[in-house]
Amino acid sequence: MPGSKDSITRLDNADFSADLPRTRDDTAEKADARLGRLSLQENLNPFRRSFLRLYGCLFVAYLCSATNGFDANTFGGLSAIDTFTSYFGITPSNQGIVAALYVVGNVAGCLFAGPCADTYGRRAGMALGSLICIVGVVMQATARTLSTLMGGRFVLGLGAVLVQTAGPAYVAEMAYPRYRGVLTGAYQTCFFLGTIGSTWLEYGLNFVEGTPQWTWRVPLAVQAVPSVLVLTFVWFIPETPRWYIGQGRVDKAKDILVAYHGDGDPASAVAALELEEMLEVISAEGSDKRWWDFRDLFNSRSARYRTFLISCIAFFGQWDLPPTSYYFPLMAKTAGITSERTQLLLNALQTPIMMVAALSGLRWMDRLGRRKLLITSSIGMSLSVAVITACTAQQAGHPVVGGVGIAFVYVFLVVFAFSWTPAQSLYPTEVLTFSTRAKGLAFMNLLVNVANVFNTYVASTFSTSFGMRLELW
Repeated sequence: MPGSKDSITRLDNADFSADLPRTRDDTAEKADARLGRLSLQENLNPFRRSFLRLYGCLFVAYLCSATNGFDANTFGGLSAIDTFTSYFGITPSNQGIVAALYVVGNVAGCLFAGPCADTYGRRAGMALGSLICIVGVVMQATARTLSTLMGGRFVLGLGAVLVQTAGPAYVAEMAYPRYRGVLTGAYQTCFFLGTIGSTWLEYGLNFVEGTPQWTWRVPLAVQAVPSVLVLTFVWFIPETPRWYIGQGRVDKAKDILVAYHGDGDPASAVAALELEEMLEVISAEGSDKRWWDFRDLFNSRSARYRTFLISCIAFFGQWDLPPTSYYFPLMAKTAGITSERTQLLLNALQTPIMMVAALSGLRWMDRLGRRKLLITSSIGMSLSVAVITACTAQQAGHPVVGGVGIAFVYVFLVVFAFSWTPAQSLYPTEVLTFSTRAKGLAFMNLLVNVANVFNTYVASTFSTSFGMRLELW
């Protein structure tokens, strides 16, 4: 029962940072626990008017995740279309670098993504990133040469990392305390809104006879949809109260808390306690006011431990996952599936399956805790890898074995999405303090994209440079 003593105890015991070194941030953690107890005691209606408005604001930020999702599978599907690869002269020898340029753009953008969100606000970071993404999409969709296509992918990656830094920070800072785990975890789950749109669009257009140019230019152009929506609606949502507190604008922060967390009641106890917590822990002179200052990520034992934790999420969350988004059609072909349409169908199926798994895992994040789910998921992934590896070794001349290997790739993706997908946005925002949140997320995105360089480029390079076929893993 939501208001029961047991529920309150479970919330307190689920503190994600139980092992963190003790610092002044304990004040924030204790305040969060008090907020949790207070909100549990309230007779909350999750569909009351102020919450519906809040969900609308958060969905604008969720579209930032969809921006990244559109690219993740668009290029992978297009690589299976002969007219696309022949038009641009994409071959196994250069496919890796074309795919990886998006990641290279991400890495370059990490240098100013955090300072942008800290200095000008989370909304400004989402807006600027979306504008840059639109420029990159236009370059890609209208490209006549491979160099223009590659330039567009770089620019698109540059903008994507800005929205990927500002978006989750916005969600974490605007979410209602009682539902913060679910609402923040849902951010990364919306990645699949983009992948579902791109993969099924490519699959449907593959039925057009002869696959003319427009059948692959349309998917490239549609990548701009979430960015256009963000750029349109971001001006109608409020900035986060935590950012306003950091700028010394306490009255503005209070108004937002009352409107979205207090149901318009100026005497709301939850809004008052949230404001008190923010005033206690957010400094108007913090490092988030100095665009060049990343020292707070490393200048204490607690800070280094937090940075270590987000580094683990960054690397494990990428290297655990095979590069299926860019190479699934090629992986299917290696397993003996030669039909282009079947390859695109398999590529499209992975995204809705993963989204259902991720949504299913959201409700267990608060119940079981972050670490328990991540550990359990990792065990399941390891078992799946064992089966995939065995099938890879025996699949030559045995299509059934190759099919089993493909099936266990899906098993792996389900187990991964159940816990790792929501945790990738939830865990880092909870671990980082306010003053380091934007820069910490930018740093994590840098590490994510360093890992992605291996996922997107190295796999393809090895498959050509050493005469190796691209394995299922």
